[in-house]
Amino acid sequence: MNLTDLVAENAIVAPATSTDRDGMIGELVDALIDSGAIGSEHRDALIEAVLQRERKGSTGFGKGVAVPHVKFAGVEKMAAAIGLSPTGVDFKALDQQPVYSIFLLLSPAERPEEHLQAMEVIFRNLSKDTFRRFLRQTSDAAGVRSLLAEADGQQLPG
Repeated sequence: MNLTDLVAENAIVAPATSTDRDGMIGELVDALIDSGAIGSEHRDALIEAVLQRERKGSTGFGKGVAVPHVKFAGVEKMAAAIGLSPTGVDFKALDQQPVYSIFLLLSPAERPEEHLQAMEVIFRNLSKDTFRRFLRQTSDAAGVRSLLAEADGQQLPG
């Protein structure tokens, strides 16, 4: 499983305009809808499911990154969106710092193994300082796509 397979075509929001967590999640769900990865009829329920997951514990794991995620019955195929915030968003991250790079992962409810595999791929890359730094410095969707392809093709140094 690769990042380029996970991140839906046209579901990279760079730069994102939302200034808070809830708005950012809505913006990323909308990007997935606009890209055709999920149906618009699930919009409100998906946003609520992601926010409910956030209330259980923040998905902001620190170092400027958050990975909100949810397994949802209305999702047929795993899809991710990426949002880059130029100003930072309060995700109540573990290190209490703003989040600049957000990966939203939506997975089919009946395939939890795939969800775990996708989370592993995302976290493996986000744990690398170089990947996080390049992601934060990227200012447009084409640059993010290029970085994802590079990460898939070769392991960036940690």
